[in-house]
Amino acid sequence: MKVGIVREARGGENRVALVPETVEKLVRDGFEVLVESGAGREYHPDEEYREAGARVAESAGEVFGSADIVLKVQRPTQEELPLLREGSVLITSIQPAFYPELVQRIAAAGVTLFSMDLIPRITRAQAMDTLSSMASLAGYKAVLLGANALGKYLPMMTTAAGTTRAAKVLVLGAGVAGLQAIATARRLGAEVEAFDIRPETKEQIESLGARFLESAEPGGAAAEEEEVVEEERVLSPFARLMVALGFYSFAERDGKEEGPEAGIAEEAESGASTGGYATVQPEEKQRRDREMIRERLREMDLVITTAAVPGRRAPVLITKDMVEEMRPGTVIVDLAAETGGNCELTVPGKVVEHNGVRIHGPLNLPGSVPVHASQMYSRNMYALLSYLADRDEEGNLRLKLDFEDEITDAACVTHAGEIRHAPTREALEGGES
Repeated sequence: MKVGIVREARGGENRVALVPETVEKLVRDGFEVLVESGAGREYHPDEEYREAGARVAESAGEVFGSADIVLKVQRPTQEELPLLREGSVLITSIQPAFYPELVQRIAAAGVTLFSMDLIPRITRAQAMDTLSSMASLAGYKAVLLGANALGKYLPMMTTAAGTTRAAKVLVLGAGVAGLQAIATARRLGAEVEAFDIRPETKEQIESLGARFLESAEPGGAAAEEEEVVEEERVLSPFARLMVALGFYSFAERDGKEEGPEAGIAEEAESGASTGGYATVQPEEKQRRDREMIRERLREMDLVITTAAVPGRRAPVLITKDMVEEMRPGTVIVDLAAETGGNCELTVPGKVVEHNGVRIHGPLNLPGSVPVHASQMYSRNMYALLSYLADRDEEGNLRLKLDFEDEITDAACVTHAGEIRHAPTREALEGGES
């Protein structure tokens, strides 16, 4: 079975789907690996791939034309689409519901498409979870971006000229990206507050040294505390923190026999790695939360928003009128810019200034850390390939497509000319109407 890696063609994408370290493992497992020249850029030159056992191809066309499985980081470009070979497999991160026409063309080409962002968040799929690995990098870089844009220190500084207070940072959404943002801002010395609609994130947030924001609810505090205590009986605070950071193996219940997956279902359904905004809240609770956020925004120096729901538009958490009440010089870094943004004024890929507040809508922050991002993505890819690969009676590698399997069924977008992903089909039908 031949695996191919091409140089990413989209502008600004410096990651690569497989690093030499992973290529060596695949070759040892019996795969043949073909790498387009320059795919690893200056971080991983062609010679490293040759030493790992890969063959270096001169063009992307050669890779697409001969590989059984092509691995990519980004969705294919218009120039790459004609190179797709019928019967081949393409594994990438495509966010299919946002690009239904592209998926339709891939299906029409007879290509089996797997999207890494559709890998279910269950324990068995932990090592394949690119959303968590990339979100962790995004949360880290978001704080550095905000600190660089802010016209003040993040930590409290005492000098001969006096003392400057620590900057106040607010993180909205305590999924993987949010928790990493909290940890990074705290390491830089900022005063950090955070909000998530899931009360169980309180201990995760506080364990990182931040303050958890709660909207006032007459008579509701006791009930909320009871819910947290009940959760603690089945999953310790440390375990829940590790789960939110993407380490699902920590979700095993002490003394229980139902297995680790039992502790993950609630986390996945409530959007644990996406800021929690998959959960529907009562209207009155939403109103109180909005007012609390509005009040805290007036005091902040830096705001990081991380709320995203895979396959859907990001929820708007900061409206235009909220921005207008914020202090001039405040910086917002919106990690949900690629799916519409958590701030009403966010423009993807741009920095917008409104009433002295600068709103950053960065795209592909993981791509700005290409060495470690590629390494982590590559390990995710290796885990999926190892999971899908099987050997026939002669001992030859083949692809095992068992659509009764939860992971295969969820991640496979197209197969045999058909679109299997229901939200993508619905998006196409909506566009046609």
